[in-house]
Amino acid sequence: MASKTPFTLDEQLCFALYGAGIAINRAYKPLLDALGLTYPQYLVLSALWEHDGLTVGAIGTRLALEPSTITPLVKRLELAGLVERQRSAQDERQVHVRLTTAGRELRARTRCLAETLGERSGMSAQELGALNKQVQRLRDALALPLE
Repeated sequence: MASKTPFTLDEQLCFALYGAGIAINRAYKPLLDALGLTYPQYLVLSALWEHDGLTVGAIGTRLALEPSTITPLVKRLELAGLVERQRSAQDERQVHVRLTTAGRELRARTRCLAETLGERSGMSAQELGALNKQVQRLRDALALPLE
């Protein structure tokens, strides 16, 4: 029976994805700094650019983060004038988050993130799109509950 040795770091997909995430964040950081945003704040705004008026809980679900993590991000975005929070009239426990005009206008200025990733990766838009779909498929498969 052949010996089963552990995988080296370079053979582990989790390590490659972890390193890629760090590299992407490093590439994005100066661009986000110029916009006055952190990466988590950018993710919250991205969720709102897809569907404005989400609740804090819905933003958390979309980003796979706890509402307790989302709330301070939203508060900082509100202080920056990019979003507004409003308690639901039907259920005061729910807080809806809406983009301000400045928050909506900021979206166009974030295009530089995708352009930088494309340029620095050396990959075509089609290659990056295919890779994104594969990583999403992997994420979704791993997120399924175990039976």
